[in-house]
Amino acid sequence: MFLTHLTLSHFRSHRLARLDLDARPVAIYGPNGAGKTNLIEAVSLFSPGRGMRRASAQDMARRPEALGWKISGIINSAGDAREVAFSSENGAARQVFVDGKSVSQVALGQVARAVWLIPAMDRLWIEGADGRRRFLDRLVLSFFPDHAGASLEYEKAMRERNRLLKEQVRDAHWYKVLEDRMAKAGTVIHQNRLHTLNRLREAQNAALTPFPVADLELEQSEGTMPATEADLLEAFQESRFRDLAAGRTLVGPHRSDLYGVFSAKGVPASECSTGEQKALLISLILANARALSEDIGATPILLLDEVAAHLDSGRRAALYDEICALGAQAWMTGTGPELFAELGPRAQYLEVTDEDGLSAVNLVC
Repeated sequence: MFLTHLTLSHFRSHRLARLDLDARPVAIYGPNGAGKTNLIEAVSLFSPGRGMRRASAQDMARRPEALGWKISGIINSAGDAREVAFSSENGAARQVFVDGKSVSQVALGQVARAVWLIPAMDRLWIEGADGRRRFLDRLVLSFFPDHAGASLEYEKAMRERNRLLKEQVRDAHWYKVLEDRMAKAGTVIHQNRLHTLNRLREAQNAALTPFPVADLELEQSEGTMPATEADLLEAFQESRFRDLAAGRTLVGPHRSDLYGVFSAKGVPASECSTGEQKALLISLILANARALSEDIGATPILLLDEVAAHLDSGRRAALYDEICALGAQAWMTGTGPELFAELGPRAQYLEVTDEDGLSAVNLVC
């Protein structure tokens, strides 16, 4: 799965950029602030969701013009080429088009998949559970494009239930419909997460590179997560008294956390060194790509922002070997071409420069 053409118009710092590409990895270099990350953010929009920065359409518009923006590209997957385009005007939610027809985000997942690693994730193991759930659900979404729909349904019903709890409504009839919806969507969310963790475990164990294996488990802030829809519904009903006292829902998949252990050392990821934590994250992203390649018959696009900055030359070489073995079009950013020396002719190179807040992209080779 790879982009053969990409056009950006008035997107972030890019007034206009046109790129013709092949299936090789894309090494992007240039000074800080030149617009490298903006470029791969545009690529992240080809996958379902809000993109790697989770930004609003309005925030993506180039300033000061704020004219709206457009991104288009041709995705090639298993020999099938599809034209995909996104646009937003006056800060409105972005529209998605595939081969000229308007489609939903879920439908986009049938055309393209992308997984990414950005510097903001480096503190994943030592920060709050919310960030780890978002990270896990992003991986889940790559396997199950409809996971976002289940999550939205669950969150919407839970907000309504929480409103009733805060208002101290005690009539069970007000809760029944909401808890039915939450139990149905919540079970889908939980099962999707378990399936994804299992696939990641299998894919990590199949790796041939020196990146460490992470033992992964789902934990609850308290108790255990009910395995079936009926059990989850019963848990909501039984917890209603405690939830009324707390003013919020205390059980369910929104209370799950991703727990990781550096397998070879038996050390929790949260206690590993910064370098080890980064290596564990890279291992998970590579495992995600490897498992998806097996499941859908096409390797997803990889977006690795500043991935080489904290890796020594040996581990960089291992990362690039793994990417090339996967046949992945990995978009990688760095401050200089020396960070990609181990790739040699196996990659195509883009230099991004900036002049007075306007980015320019040049294909070097």
